[in-house]
Amino acid sequence: MGSMVAIGVDTHKAEHVAVACDRLGRELGSMALPATSAGYLALAGWARALGEPVFAVEGGGSYGAGLVRFLAAAGEAVYECERPARRGRGRGKSDLIDAALAARRLLAGEGLSRPRGGGRREDLRLLLLERRGLVRAETATRNQLQAVLVAAPAALRERLAGRRGERLLAACARLRARAEQERVSVGVLGRLGRRAQALAAELAARDRELEALVEALVPELLAECGVGPVCAAQLVVSCGDPARMRSEASFAALAGTSPVEASSGPRRRHRLNRGGDRQLNRALHVIALARVRHHRETAAYYRRLLASGKSTREARRCVKRALARYFYHRLRELPQLAQAADPT
Repeated sequence: MGSMVAIGVDTHKAEHVAVACDRLGRELGSMALPATSAGYLALAGWARALGEPVFAVEGGGSYGAGLVRFLAAAGEAVYECERPARRGRGRGKSDLIDAALAARRLLAGEGLSRPRGGGRREDLRLLLLERRGLVRAETATRNQLQAVLVAAPAALRERLAGRRGERLLAACARLRARAEQERVSVGVLGRLGRRAQALAAELAARDRELEALVEALVPELLAECGVGPVCAAQLVVSCGDPARMRSEASFAALAGTSPVEASSGPRRRHRLNRGGDRQLNRALHVIALARVRHHRETAAYYRRLLASGKSTREARRCVKRALARYFYHRLRELPQLAQAADPT
């Protein structure tokens, strides 16, 4: 004991592989462990027997999430490690090689970050994940209903003429066939209408649950112009513990709002940044659209950008970049976020 040992872990669904390295990068040993509580406990005991362990876990937000939570709850120092790029695989590809690379990247301090944490942040992440699935399913069902309705018999289309949105769903759910040639179309429209209604009701229930959780955790964000429960939850989920955000520029890169040079000759411009967390980028986009209309300072800034010669899209990107700067500082002012991300 007494000397630091870097433990790199390559994670998979059923089994993880760990490699231990000393301060000089020399391998001290390796082990394979099942992705279970017993396996996590065996890894911790093995690592402590080698020295003072510091863990670098690949896939800390997916296959390694359980291990990260266990190690953090046990008081171990643990970091998330990015998977190696293809150009870094000069020695080939295996679980042992990947785990050893993670350990050496920990020693070099490359590509590491603190885990985003669990707790109430994880609750928000799961609700947002479920909500996105519900939105996609409801949208697909409504589109299918419209496609069926377009090709339905004329008499059936006339019975539903003039109805939109929820009125159309309710009418489809109550449909009864008046002729044999309508029987299949009426049956399909009825089932699609009832399915869309059920999905809409489930989505409304999830939104109420999400709003209650956000209101209890970060009411300060809901007080911001243009920030609703979904956008506030996404800001919390994407930033995790504010201590993870090293700088305002790194948060902008995470949000995909950092400018990307696309100049040519005398024309100076920046193009769309397609990197970063796209859900966070979308949340900032929604906030930007609302604030351009309803927030005096943001609207004035947007008009100055347009007057300076920027296109509408470029001006909106500048607004999103400014919002990333603003919310970086705003999130760091909320101490409850660090508690919400506490995996213990």
